[in-house]
Amino acid sequence: MQRGPARLGIVGAGGIAGGRHLPAVRDLGERVEVVAVVDVDAERARTFAETWNIPRHYTAIEAMLDAESLDLAVVCTPPGAHRPAVAACLRAGVHVWCEKPPTLTLAEYDELMALEGDGGPYVSYVFQHRFGSGAARLREQLATGALGRPLVAACHTMWYRGHGYFDPPWRGRWDTEGGGPTMGHGIHQFDLALHILGDWAEVRAMMGTLDRDIETEDVSMAAVRLESGAMMSVVNSLLSPRETSYLRFDFTDATVELNHLYGYDDSSWVWTPASHVDERVSAAWAPRPNASVASSHTAQLRALLDAMDAGARPPSSGTDGRRSLELVAGLYASALTGQPVLRTDLTPVNPFYHAMNGRPVAAEMTA
Repeated sequence: MQRGPARLGIVGAGGIAGGRHLPAVRDLGERVEVVAVVDVDAERARTFAETWNIPRHYTAIEAMLDAESLDLAVVCTPPGAHRPAVAACLRAGVHVWCEKPPTLTLAEYDELMALEGDGGPYVSYVFQHRFGSGAARLREQLATGALGRPLVAACHTMWYRGHGYFDPPWRGRWDTEGGGPTMGHGIHQFDLALHILGDWAEVRAMMGTLDRDIETEDVSMAAVRLESGAMMSVVNSLLSPRETSYLRFDFTDATVELNHLYGYDDSSWVWTPASHVDERVSAAWAPRPNASVASSHTAQLRALLDAMDAGARPPSSGTDGRRSLELVAGLYASALTGQPVLRTDLTPVNPFYHAMNGRPVAAEMTA
């Protein structure tokens, strides 16, 4: 049982830390206290600490972990720095909440999962769209069979990032970002889709670099067969001026749609009954009045703290947090080989287990 506010440290003083995580912390009031921030840029760490009234700042994560008695570290670094930061925190006995994408590879993910102890500390990952009441309502209906069987789904992340977005040297590269919009953008939506529909079984994909001067893709498309037998289309784009995040779930008795961009509330969802469904039945499907919870970092942090208080593994961790990264690896493997990929193919003997482009750094160095 957590006594008093959870002592929290911020790892990485960039835009996502101030834009999303600190507001979430403040939303939860006395449940959590930010006691330190660390960033390799000393001036950025100092400025961040002053801006957010954080008592102490550091330039090395080891120094922060040695000096502070943290309960939770929030990792907000660029993707290539996730693995060493998370590993250092777990070894120090500190729970971690890490920004997406979780790691650059499945191999790295499994390495970190092996550092978790029995009963913790655990590392969970930022997939905040799972935690809105609309998604919870749909999962409940799927579990009870209220809408019938899932048959068809669409999961489309149609976003726009101009050429300047890729100016930071770590963006658009396999070795530092792990991929393009499939890895860093669309992963949010298909994490939500898989959270609702369950594990995937097979993927057939293509991708291209159509307009941006980058190493990775700027668009990808895939057809996914789920373990249930349902089929889902996946589109990930950074070339779409009218941005939207669109999920659609077709069941035998209803279509459920979610239209949003970077977050939703209950008003973003629409339930449409099939023609054979009685109106008195379908009237009960929509989210309950006065129970709306928006998808947000706040909602996920609250669930994480609840799990820590209970001594339980948090959602979006372990195998539960891994399935979306598996789909990323499977999609890239299919697109780059031109072959269908089964989820069961992604074992340590598969090159796409070790690198999202199938070319592990060690192999490149010795080639």
